[in-house]
Order: sequence, then structure tokens, then C-alpha cells
Amino acid sequence: MKRLIILLAFLILGACKEAPKNQPEPENQENMEAVVEKKFPESLSKVFDTHGGIDQWKKQRTLSYTMERPDYNEIHTIDLHNRKDRIDAGQFSMGFDGQQVWLDDTEENYKGNPGFYHNLMFYFYAMPFVLGDDGILYGHTEDLIFEGKHYPGIQIAYNYGVGASSKDEYYIHYDPDTHQMAWLGYTVTYRSGEKSDDVRWIRYDDWATVEGVVLPKSITWYKYENRDLIEPRNNVPFKDISLSTTKKGDDFYAKPETAKFVELNKS
Repeated sequence: MKRLIILLAFLILGACKEAPKNQPEPENQENMEAVVEKKFPESLSKVFDTHGGIDQWKKQRTLSYTMERPDYNEIHTIDLHNRKDRIDAGQFSMGFDGQQVWLDDTEENYKGNPGFYHNLMFYFYAMPFVLGDDGILYGHTEDLIFEGKHYPGIQIAYNYGVGASSKDEYYIHYDPDTHQMAWLGYTVTYRSGEKSDDVRWIRYDDWATVEGVVLPKSITWYKYENRDLIEPRNNVPFKDISLSTTKKGDDFYAKPETAKFVELNKS
């Protein structure tokens, strides 16, 4: 009899433990999931949507464009998933194979710093979508005023160790009527390793739609005094812009035999 009572007790206890499986799901489960998935500020999400949507951007694998220089053109190619990159300029080429930066310049025509430059223009060009990368901290910044119009803004900072210069800061400002990106402010800490209060400004007002994604056809650096924008300083045009869902082979980004690896500093 005692054994029967013990057995019944175990059966009742087990039934109690199984009961939650049959309970209805919370009515607000969809709302809970939406909150978890939403990781961007609402204003930035609207900017992404105006430019074709972050989901459409993430579908793409390879970005390519030609940047026009006074004496030569540079063809930039980037794997958008692993951020391997390559620049071909005729007189020289450079790239990032996923681990190290390399420079192919047997005649020493390139006078800059490949560790700094190999992906520099990509970050300016791929705005606003690169502001959806991991490791980013979002905050508020005051409006930028240009020709009497107010452009709301979002401050961008990075977790320590993210990117080549995690102390850099960005300020994206957008048109309040259309939510299209209008200005980018940024600081440069790569060489010094110290945070800077000198915010430089780029105007974004020339766009092209490629594979459903809105990308710049040109960007313009402005002369400035603090947050007062004075006049255009120089314009950088882009052409032959392409997006593809196809991945290029790893050998495309690999160091050529004639190239040398260069140091990639982090600050």
C-alpha cells in the first residue's frame, strides 16, 4: 500500500511539472520579440529604410566602385561580410586578406599609410549602413544647422578594440523631412591614439540607387569652424558602382607574390 501511495505521488508530481507545456503562450510574445530584434535607434532605422533598408544591404556580398583621383583612378572592392578589401590603382595595389594588410608597390609610388588607408574610403562611402555594424554605441548629439535648416543627429562611438581606431567618433545628421542622410561628422585618432575634439564634416547630397540600395555618387568635404560649415573644400566622385550577392574568391584579396605585408596599428 505504501508503495502504491509513493508511486501515485510521483505521478502527480510529474504531471504538475509537465503542465506548463500546455499553457498558452503570452499574448505579447510578438511584441517581446520585436523589442529584442530592434537594436538601432528609431531615427537611425528610418535613415536605413530611406536608403533601401538594412536587410537589403545585408543581402549583398561584394561592393565595388571606382574613385576618381586627379592623376589616376582607384578601384575599390570589398567583401561586405568579412570586410576583406582590395584597391587597384594601376601604379600600385593594396588590400586586407582578413588578417594582414599588404601593399604591392615595387616602384614606391604610394606615399601614404596602407594600414590607415586600405578601408578608409569604404567607411565614408558605405554610409549610413556601416553604422549598423557590431560593437557600436549610439547616443544623442545636437542638431547641425546649415543655411538655416536644422539636421537632427546621432552620435556614434565604438566599444574598445573595435576597428583600427576605436576612439574615433562619428556624427550622422539627416534631413528631418525625408530621413535621408545629409552630413557626417568624424574625428581621427589613428595616428595619435588620443581622442580628438576636431570634428571634420562631409556633405552627402548626391545619391545613386544600386540593387535597391541608395549609395553616394559623390561626397564633399567642407571647410568648417567648429560646427559652423563655411564652404565646400573638395568633392570626391564615384563611378562604376556595383553591388553583388556573389562572393569573390579568397585569392582575390590575398597578397600577391610581389607585395609586402605592412603593420596594422590599432588605437
